[in-house]
Amino acid sequence: MSLFGRSTPTIPAPQQALPGREDPMAVAPENIVLHHPMTPPFPEGSEVAVFGMGCFWGIERLFWRMPGVWTTAAGYAGGSTPNPTYQEVCSGGTGHTEVVLVVHDPAVITYDQLLAAFWENHDPTQGMRQWNDVGTQYRSAIYTTTQAQFDAAVASMEVYQGALLSAGKGEITTEIRPLGSTAEFFYAEDYHQQYLEKNPGGYCDMHGTGVACSITGTRGTGVTAS
Repeated sequence: MSLFGRSTPTIPAPQQALPGREDPMAVAPENIVLHHPMTPPFPEGSEVAVFGMGCFWGIERLFWRMPGVWTTAAGYAGGSTPNPTYQEVCSGGTGHTEVVLVVHDPAVITYDQLLAAFWENHDPTQGMRQWNDVGTQYRSAIYTTTQAQFDAAVASMEVYQGALLSAGKGEITTEIRPLGSTAEFFYAEDYHQQYLEKNPGGYCDMHGTGVACSITGTRGTGVTAS
């Protein structure tokens, strides 16, 4: 099977993944937009969510604009290589996808609202790509940090799949699984953090299917990538 003349990207088995390294990536002390630390500890009562929707530059901007989000960070998750570099992830040899860590106050913005923004702002049916970006590092993914998040993510996928099918769209390929621990989220290099704030004219090939996501207790978020 090929895609645009190329073999379909595949995730390497753990024993085939690049070895990585012990030392985590060094990042700045705080998010330059929200002015809060990007690394733990996070405020008591906050929750951590992790989403992959293609290139993480636009995803991070989407979430840092949402009221109730305390901090965000670009990173990698879902693979086998510890503390990978951007070049390693882009090689397809780590199994990771580009993701954004979102720390939010659930009293201000719920996980369902974050999920609605996730579904509405990318195309979750594209497999190992997102629009012009092709590779395992661009696959759609939700990595959950609690059982409640996992249950909510699966339920939201079922709702959104129905909406997509009604609109004549395809089957969702989004990967949903527990993160295990926040240690399985690896921070990206500092130049990737808040990239579109540092580079306002930077690349962002991020848009949705045009199909709204209605989850119990919400009517979407009204937040879009543009």
